Amino acid sequence: MLNSDHPEPLYIQLKKAIQAAIHNGTFQQGEKIPTETELSDRYQVSRITVRKAVEELAQEGYLTKRQGKGTFVSHPKIGRKIEHVIGFTAACKANGLTSHSRVNRKEIIVPDSDLADALQLAEGEKTIYIQRTRYAGDSPLMLENNYYPASRFSFLMDETLEGSLYDLLRDKYGIDPNQPGETTLEIVLADEDKARLLETSIGKPLFYMKTMIYDQHGLPVHAGRQFMIGDRYQFTL
Repeated sequence: MLNSDHPEPLYIQLKKAIQAAIHNGTFQQGEKIPTETELSDRYQVSRITVRKAVEELAQEGYLTKRQGKGTFVSHPKIGRKIEHVIGFTAACKANGLTSHSRVNRKEIIVPDSDLADALQLAEGEKTIYIQRTRYAGDSPLMLENNYYPASRFSFLMDETLEGSLYDLLRDKYGIDPNQPGETTLEIVLADEDKARLLETSIGKPLFYMKTMIYDQHGLPVHAGRQFMIGDRYQFTL
């Protein structure tokens, strides 16, 4: 029960109570929370107090409002420093989440001139294109499109690639993807194909990150073209 004699306003107390319910699992991630009326009855406060608390929790990313459906507990954001080379698996682990991948495409292709230049390919050399949907917990979070020099990374065609590719390169092949190149980040909207693969809606805001990764010898490992669900990813500069 909230305390009207406490120096903190009731809506702040209610915010903390809802946050506690999220953290202890009473309100599960992705679950619809009780209505304003139900929360008002449960905590013995006015609907105005409930509305203010819920609005602020939505602004702070704890809750998500869906028109005509109600208010839901948000999935956690994955935090990541943009200048660091950290794989998706490591980023999830650092944020207390499990991760896995689904391979959508794995093929040898002819690169365009920009990609060939970025990967420092010899004339006529091909690239290995690997597209994976990366999951944080049970939810898809990133559509990963990586391009590798085929002459150096042909072994990837025989790997399952369901876990951390960076760990695989380090532990099995002695290749350490530890040097970032130029990285750009912009906001795009999900088209039909990306929405399907990320199990989200068409027009959903996505982070689009273009990056180059090099190994311990300064050789290109891959060019990345990644799409991440915008409201579940947070970059720190």
